[in-house]
Amino acid sequence: MAEDEGAPPIRLWGGRFESGPAEALARLSVSVQFDWRLAAYDLLASRAHARVLHQAGLLDEAELTRMLAALDDLGEACRQGRFRPSAADEDVHTALERGLLERIGSLAGKLRAGRSRNDQIATDLRLYLRDHARLIVSRLAELETALMDQAQRHLGTPAPGMTHLQHAQPVLLAHWLLAHVQSFARDAGRLRDWDRRAAVCPLGAGALAGSSLPLDPGTVAAELGFASAFGNSIDAVSDRDFAAEFCFAAALLGVHLSRLGEEIVLWSSHEFGWAEIDDAYATGSSIMPQKKNPDVAELARGKAGRLIGGLTGLLATLKGLPLAYDRDLQEDKEPVFDAVDTLLLVLPAGLVATLRFNSERIAASAAAGHALATDLAELLVRRGVPFREAHEIVGHLVIWCQVHDCELADVSDADLARVSPQLTPDVREVLTVPGALAARGSPGGTAPDRVAEQLTQLRAAVEEQAAWAAG
Repeated sequence: MAEDEGAPPIRLWGGRFESGPAEALARLSVSVQFDWRLAAYDLLASRAHARVLHQAGLLDEAELTRMLAALDDLGEACRQGRFRPSAADEDVHTALERGLLERIGSLAGKLRAGRSRNDQIATDLRLYLRDHARLIVSRLAELETALMDQAQRHLGTPAPGMTHLQHAQPVLLAHWLLAHVQSFARDAGRLRDWDRRAAVCPLGAGALAGSSLPLDPGTVAAELGFASAFGNSIDAVSDRDFAAEFCFAAALLGVHLSRLGEEIVLWSSHEFGWAEIDDAYATGSSIMPQKKNPDVAELARGKAGRLIGGLTGLLATLKGLPLAYDRDLQEDKEPVFDAVDTLLLVLPAGLVATLRFNSERIAASAAAGHALATDLAELLVRRGVPFREAHEIVGHLVIWCQVHDCELADVSDADLARVSPQLTPDVREVLTVPGALAARGSPGGTAPDRVAEQLTQLRAAVEEQAAWAAG
């Protein structure tokens, strides 16, 4: 990891100390192994800060030019891997200051005026997360599109809708798939809403009290793409609501991915036989040659626990901290970094896009398990029968079917009448899957026309999400 391992370490805080830190403290304090990914954002904030120092008369024109050129060169060296943190660097800020000192000498020290690592790291982390929230929403839009494309292909495929994993009422497979899109659309909306609250720039708050230098936090905020500068310097450096809220949004997205993964595991099982996973997204067994395992779906399901754990750990860290900055906040970065990495790992849409559904098998089971019973009860209600009575009548009919091992549609007219005089031959209009589906025409229901409307609306919403992510 190191270039220059023999060079004396740079500390941003050592002036008041006569000796260096104990080895145990030094090891505990080091965060560069994980916060180095913030380097590009730290350099971005440093450029903005240099311009504000110039605006305040604390850097002259020549110094600003040299400073910006050195920061640009350092950024390019970081991108190319020519500059990396050394074993002696405590954190990303220390490493980058070393790189700047190597390029412009003592002029680098002027960049430290009017800012602290406290407001630097709060700014860097917000920049990183705002950037990566858009990347996550972009990947999420791809997954939603894959689900919608599958729904488009299966607008005419009935399926046995379930509650408690038991057959409940027929629905369109497209309606089922779009239910997942609705969840993911909320996740995208949640991240967009989060971004509005995260768009507050802490740079200029200093350690906690602001600065006596004539700096303009609003100018820095605007240059860095924030909607506003901080309103309270103590809050600016101590606030990690944005990190915790991001972890919550990530955890809930992980839960939704887990639920989809669980259904794919079920659908691809021999017992269901509803779908086949493409070979590219399945694995085999080291001992059983016939196996085709849904590992991608299972891993997506398993990663939800990791995301939930990151959120819980961060909240536990934050819960007892006095204002303003405390070193405990070093623990804020790994959970959010892990959340970003995990989501970008499990969000790719290939598994869903290549899933092959067995439409005939799914449709054949749509009415199984007396799934048309509710439709029959509601028909009786429309004819004036109180629902309590209708429920009881149809329940007796279900018992009759179970005794005689048949489905509702198989009962003869005479036997319908024996169960109840209300069960006249014309009730058969709802004892077909197409009839039952067509009857569910209320807004948001599973009637084909309603599902087609929902698909159109969701496509427009996802296009808007993708445009926001690209912006």
